[in-house]
Amino acid sequence: MSRTPSLLPRGRCRALLLAILALPISVSASLPVPPEDVPVLRIQGSNTIGAQLGPALVQGLFEQAGLQQIRLEPGTLENEQRVLARTPGGRQVVAQIAAHGSGTGFSALLDGSADLAAASRPIKDAEAHRLQALGNMRSPAAEQVIAIDGLAVILHPDNPLDTLSVTQVARLFAGEISDWAVLGGRPGAVHLYARDDNSGTYDTFSELVLAPRGRKLSLQTQRFESSDRLSEAVSSDPQGIGFIGLPYVRQAKAVAIVSGDSLPMQPSSSLIATEDYPLSRRLFFYAPEQSDSPWVHALIDFTQGPQGQAIVERNGFIAQTVRPIQVPVETDMPPRYRQLAGQAQRLSVNFRFQEGSANLDNKARRDLQRVASYLKRQSTQRQIILVGFGDLKNDPQRAELLSRLRAMAVRRELARHDLHPQEIIGLGDELPVATNSETQGRQRNRRVEVWVR
Repeated sequence: MSRTPSLLPRGRCRALLLAILALPISVSASLPVPPEDVPVLRIQGSNTIGAQLGPALVQGLFEQAGLQQIRLEPGTLENEQRVLARTPGGRQVVAQIAAHGSGTGFSALLDGSADLAAASRPIKDAEAHRLQALGNMRSPAAEQVIAIDGLAVILHPDNPLDTLSVTQVARLFAGEISDWAVLGGRPGAVHLYARDDNSGTYDTFSELVLAPRGRKLSLQTQRFESSDRLSEAVSSDPQGIGFIGLPYVRQAKAVAIVSGDSLPMQPSSSLIATEDYPLSRRLFFYAPEQSDSPWVHALIDFTQGPQGQAIVERNGFIAQTVRPIQVPVETDMPPRYRQLAGQAQRLSVNFRFQEGSANLDNKARRDLQRVASYLKRQSTQRQIILVGFGDLKNDPQRAELLSRLRAMAVRRELARHDLHPQEIIGLGDELPVATNSETQGRQRNRRVEVWVR
């Protein structure tokens, strides 16, 4: 049998073959596998994310990509893990996850030791400035809200207190209230427990609770790098109080929180999903704006999709999945709102806006797609009602007008998805979810709810 002669000299054929063998092997057309000693993903930052949720999301992505023998193993340091897997051809694939606090994630992006920063609070101005060589870190491409969490203020199960105001919590952690009897509890010294300075959980607590009230954390506070250990410490100390991400409440007792004129709110899934709960927070992935890593893009897309959000929920956080909520009718509701509660259902999403702007924020832009997909899946055409809210103004009519304009801004965006709300309601500064005496509180009160019937 004759053979087709080579079109290249023997030496060049061998060189070409070696070059082809050296190319990355792909799990799919878009996910190349580098040499075994090179991780496909390097994630650093928040312990809240990195302890369980981050590894679970990477495992889910690996499974979706067709990898096999997926497993976790400890890293070289505490609070570090590796996710290992193999391609069908036997090549090892590795992702590294280090969970030492949100601030460390941004530092790792800066020095090139991470592909993604996991953060349990928004990027700070100084961090965004230092990372400007990587692009606009607040752009929709760079900033990804991956889940909603609630900071639970936790006590020992035997503590008789069930409700605290945000101001009382601030005074407790500043050391101004040092005996539980001051708040009507059993006499005894207050023992304080908090996350360490690298933690996004601590940053969020400081920004939501301490800083707006001019307080600093008491030097008598016991600090923890691990959320698990903090929760265990509070649940075993009858005089203890701490703050923690929602999945880490465990055996402790979470108290209801009051902010300004808001009603007491437990860290329930529905109140956290809508971000009405005073100590709710967003969890983030941050990537360079023009990241060229296909694995980074694949993880973000997976996380934002239904499978990723299901993993978010299984890990105890609040998924951004749109669901209907039946709101109980209360006699002190504004009449139009009370009528809605009796006739319609509220969706588990609030549209919020960029600070000082009429433009929707990055989460709201994603939520537009989620709301549109949810409504288009409904078997029957449902009426859509948008309810806008705002912060306190000297002129109530101005507050009502601004709240209505916010709802109209959302209506314009929904129209791009061929959805046309039948009714727009502006309720001004009614039903606040946060105090209007603080900038962050006013920002939270500026929101638009979606109702269907």
